[in-house]
Amino acid sequence: MAQTWGGRFTGKTDPLMWQFNESLRYDRRLWRQDLTGSQAYACALEKKGILSATERQQIHDGLEQVRAEWANGTFAVKPADEDIHSANERRLSEIIGNGVAGKLHTGRSRNDQVATDMRLWLRDAGRDLIPLVRTFIQVTTERAASEIEHVMPGYTHLQRAQPIRWSHWLLQWAWTLKADLERLEQVIARCNRCPLGAGALAGNPFEVDREMLASMLHFDGVIENSLYATTDRDFVTEFMFWASNTLVHLSRWSEDLILYSTAEFGFVSMADAYSTGSSIMPQKKNADALELIRGKSGRLLGNLVGFMTTNKGLPSTYNKDLQEDKEPLFDSYDTVQAILQIATGVVSTLQIHPSKMRAALTTDLLATDLAEYLVRRGVPFRETHHVAGAAVKLAETRGISMADLSLADLQNLHSGFEADVMKVWDFEASVDRRNSTGGTSRHAVEGQIAALRAWLAKTERPQASS
Repeated sequence: MAQTWGGRFTGKTDPLMWQFNESLRYDRRLWRQDLTGSQAYACALEKKGILSATERQQIHDGLEQVRAEWANGTFAVKPADEDIHSANERRLSEIIGNGVAGKLHTGRSRNDQVATDMRLWLRDAGRDLIPLVRTFIQVTTERAASEIEHVMPGYTHLQRAQPIRWSHWLLQWAWTLKADLERLEQVIARCNRCPLGAGALAGNPFEVDREMLASMLHFDGVIENSLYATTDRDFVTEFMFWASNTLVHLSRWSEDLILYSTAEFGFVSMADAYSTGSSIMPQKKNADALELIRGKSGRLLGNLVGFMTTNKGLPSTYNKDLQEDKEPLFDSYDTVQAILQIATGVVSTLQIHPSKMRAALTTDLLATDLAEYLVRRGVPFRETHHVAGAAVKLAETRGISMADLSLADLQNLHSGFEADVMKVWDFEASVDRRNSTGGTSRHAVEGQIAALRAWLAKTERPQASS
């Protein structure tokens, strides 16, 4: 079969150039969308009288046969198949003859065709990620509910800061992924606009009904400018940003758990299913699943930056540089899809060690509580902060715990301390004083769990299928 673009060419293409230009090895992934878009376009051509009803049906049935071949793995790729569009068109011509198949591309360009395929693919593939994100959130939320009693150090600057509930730490990531899910839905909504019928760049000369095409393909509407329709790849960039940003979050989540699983912390142990060993040190149990999540997030950031760099200097409208959208997009999608499932597996099988968490709690974490004791007695916080700091220094100088300072020691620092100040040295009481919305008290954490459960129930939906 001659190339779809070959009419004005007489010289042969350099074989290396052919390999350089060919994209079927990766864009074959769009076969469903390409066939679906072509079937809809045939309907638009029939409406304008370019195809008869019989011809439109021949094209539809022929494309259904092509669909079956792709689905059952019998589609035979030929050496001249440059991309998914030319491969499908070539096979359609073999099935129904070129006389009818050759009419399908009337008024259509590969420019609006590939933009349509990409939007259809990403819309449906993005929807398939939604239940994966939801499952991570749900598993994390239910784990938080079942382990709410455990208290551990919270950290800033990787230094022990204040006591928090283990569940509070878990829920940080449930809320983070909830925001990621909402961003994903926004990306899908912006992606779901129809470029088909825009032609190569200037529009369709046969006045095909683009609104009908959008409706048939379940788009939310048409892209109103044909130049924009064929050149825009912001939806690709946005998805790759979403995937990168989500993996940045899961990379940070992984980093915490990697630290917490070390002997120095000992707060958690990874399940064997998500760990590996050492080839030389038999005692090692490495958190490789978490390290790979952390590592792969870097590759997705590279995909994003690379494609944005490709885009930044392109003139209007379609340029072959845009062929570089698919490989990083597909890689980013496959990676984030796998990682969401791995991360859910990790959090659902993790073993926690509450005694190690409790042992890591030291009374200097309650220095802020000591300052707040005086605040409740009317002393300005700026003054109480200095008093508490002096108490920390006194305990350090003596080599004792802050809880071992006597009432007299504290009263020497400030006359506002009374006998009940000794109740400050209670970790459970400390976390339960953080009782405002979003805090780490039992009541506040239960409120977070209830809110997440209500959101999950409200937004529950059947899984989309691409």
